Amino acid sequence: MNMNRRRFTALAGASAAALKMGAAKAQTADASLLTTTLTPFGAERAGNAAGTIPAWTGGYTTPPAGWQPGDYMPDPFADEQPIVVINASNMAQYADKLSDGVQAMMAKSGFSIKVYPTHRTQVVPDSVNAYIAQNVTSAKFVDPANPQNGFTGAFGGYPFPIPDVSNPLAAGAQIMYNNANRWAGFAATYHTRGFVMNSGNRVLTLSGPLKFDYPFYYRKDIGNIQAREYIAFDNPGNIVGEEVIVWYYTDSTPQQSWELLNGQGRVRKAPELSFDTPSSFADGICSYDEYYGYNGSLTEYDWKYLGKQEMYIPYNGNGMYALPSEQVLTEKFFNPEVTRWELHRVWVVEATLHSGKRNVLARRRFYVDEDTWVIGVTDAWDANGNLYKSNHVFNYLRPDMPGVVFASNVSYNLQTGNYAAPFGLYNEKATPTMKFAPSWPDSVFDPENMAASGQY
Repeated sequence: MNMNRRRFTALAGASAAALKMGAAKAQTADASLLTTTLTPFGAERAGNAAGTIPAWTGGYTTPPAGWQPGDYMPDPFADEQPIVVINASNMAQYADKLSDGVQAMMAKSGFSIKVYPTHRTQVVPDSVNAYIAQNVTSAKFVDPANPQNGFTGAFGGYPFPIPDVSNPLAAGAQIMYNNANRWAGFAATYHTRGFVMNSGNRVLTLSGPLKFDYPFYYRKDIGNIQAREYIAFDNPGNIVGEEVIVWYYTDSTPQQSWELLNGQGRVRKAPELSFDTPSSFADGICSYDEYYGYNGSLTEYDWKYLGKQEMYIPYNGNGMYALPSEQVLTEKFFNPEVTRWELHRVWVVEATLHSGKRNVLARRRFYVDEDTWVIGVTDAWDANGNLYKSNHVFNYLRPDMPGVVFASNVSYNLQTGNYAAPFGLYNEKATPTMKFAPSWPDSVFDPENMAASGQY
């Protein structure tokens, strides 16, 4: 089996047309494409020639009858049956739609996926779509010679909805900036938990209420701050009382982190919570930059767009979020019986280390969903060229927001067989679901306020 087998086609039909549109964007910046052949957020409106990917017809915006804010959002496709179950016995038939890491897991550890009918559920509010259209002509790299150093001139929506595919290094960075600034509402909260599975033992590494907001979507007066997070830990016992704040940026500014140490009432700046620093909440199985599929500044890599293709990725995972963690995390991987995979078009981006930079993951490949701009699957190789990690990202359909948002990810170490789910949504508390808000007070994300409110 050739684990590096990959077909990046020139994209026939509608896909080829989309590539031409992207190339034209660099010259004409034609935002009108977002109202004709492309969706308002930059995906191809048309389905594929085989009919296995449908056309986008407006997304999914109807909560179920009787649903109330704060309720679990049920799976609208719960009655569907899988189209195919893919495992080691038949994966060769589908190799062009499976990442190298997924194939390695099937071959070595008995992993399988259930593939369901594809539903293009993503939708973005009209107010956000208006900003996306403006960004087509206003978004620029801070340093055009080094696209990984950030962008400016965009606000309120995906900064680069029509990537400049005539320049693969520019397009790669643009796609990753869209992922970093993905639509996830303006602000939200949920009770998150992190786990590691080490030699078959499931260990809770963190638990607590998580609040986050995206000033990039609603605060023009806040400068280059992209997103903010705050978590107060309530489990396990050794971190109860600790709190963490993280700020993310649209340019090359490294993410800023602050910790309130339990029992001390002292806040310290924690710059180590970034890049390939092993995550203390994942027993070192994954690094901080593996959160969300990729997390933080792009400065360590050069990002090259390789093409667009059809791939099997996790999608519309509401059924999984109805379950407690013990039904999701099995000995070797997330339970294939409760996870949903679909066929979607993805932007394929490969990251290689920028000159003078270092990272334990020397090469990485990202499969970014065209509709949500959320990463679906990533693979990574070590400095010796050995396949090292496979990262699967699970999204959550929320027609009340409306949109399809990130909700959890899992990083598999293919060399040791261990895995980490650094944080995610499980149905185990009085608040099992994600709740959205128009904003949170700045004090929630203020390190000085965190210090003043600390218990010690």
